[in-house]
Amino acid sequence: MITLMPTVDAPPQHQVHTLYQSHHAWLVSWLKRRLGCIHHANDLAHDTFLRLITKSLNVPHLDEPRAFLSTIAHGLMVDQFRHKAVEQAYLQTIMHLPAAMAPSPEEQLAMLETLWQLDQLLNGLKPVVRTVFLLSKLEGLTYIEIAETMKVSLRTVEAHMAVALRHVLLTRTSA
Repeated sequence: MITLMPTVDAPPQHQVHTLYQSHHAWLVSWLKRRLGCIHHANDLAHDTFLRLITKSLNVPHLDEPRAFLSTIAHGLMVDQFRHKAVEQAYLQTIMHLPAAMAPSPEEQLAMLETLWQLDQLLNGLKPVVRTVFLLSKLEGLTYIEIAETMKVSLRTVEAHMAVALRHVLLTRTSA
């Protein structure tokens, strides 16, 4: 059992500072083994502690601080990989456009930011629910057309849309 905090009443900044001093080097090493790059490892370690500072100023008493840190870092790593995948898919799509139709760098950045927000918003939905939502909102299909396309009942499409809309609403209000 590891006692991380010197006292239960330590201020949050002191708790994070203690956690940083005790485990930063380990976290960088852990991330470097997974990412293969010390620079990316340092960036993600920094982001991990930044997440602690910005999201939860109350660091709980931790029996397993490394498991706590690696969970946060792993989530950030997954987010970063998804972020890159969205970017790559968009860039591959626009590279096939004629030069006259290609978006400006500012338009590209705006579109990427929108796509990243949409990806984040839909993260956590089951694939079938996400598909129903996207067919409705991006493709403009009616619920009946979605049911026919996906070979499911109209009631199933309605139920999936209800789940998706509830998720989007809750995600937007908690952000």
